[in-house]
Amino acid sequence: MSIVHVMRHGQVDNPQGVLYERLPDFHLSELGRQMAVQSSAFFAELPITHLRCSPLERTRETMKPVAALFPKLEVVIDPQVIEAGNKFVGQIMGSTGQAAKNPKNWPMLLNPFRPSWGEAYAAIADRMTTAILEAAEVVGENGQAVIVSHQLPIWVARQRAEGKKLWHDPRKRQCTLASITSFYITDGQITKVEYAEPSADLLPQGPKFGF
Repeated sequence: MSIVHVMRHGQVDNPQGVLYERLPDFHLSELGRQMAVQSSAFFAELPITHLRCSPLERTRETMKPVAALFPKLEVVIDPQVIEAGNKFVGQIMGSTGQAAKNPKNWPMLLNPFRPSWGEAYAAIADRMTTAILEAAEVVGENGQAVIVSHQLPIWVARQRAEGKKLWHDPRKRQCTLASITSFYITDGQITKVEYAEPSADLLPQGPKFGF
């Protein structure tokens, strides 16, 4: 058995509530950096032998304190674990859901099961599962790896692994900032998933957005 820990990035400096998706130059806030450091302690005593993350700044910055624990390991930048594509990119989301209320955007909301507003859930699950299994193959039997990714990709990978439907209510995702979803792999199959929130005490109060 091998274990691949998939960590979500910390809080991003985004006071306007922009759906930044894959846009450049969105970095961790000061709180986000604290989250990254605090959650990295989860791995301190584990036999981690492989590191990979999304190409985006927020994931690379979250990986930094993890990589500092394992200075001999190279961080593999893997586009397979990048944020999901979304046609609302660059628009203001926020608690009032301004983008969804704009009539020009309504054609993008026709099919929540795919979803029609972005990259298909099945495609996200496919690429994330591939990355997780690749990491497991790299570390081998009894090895462990860390991947830093984004909320939606992590969640649909978990849904796929647990045999659940990929479409869901985004408000009910169990994947908070700097959380860790651990995938257990045996003989090339994900057999168990565990979840931890090492930075739960740092989570901001108020509405939870999927950013």
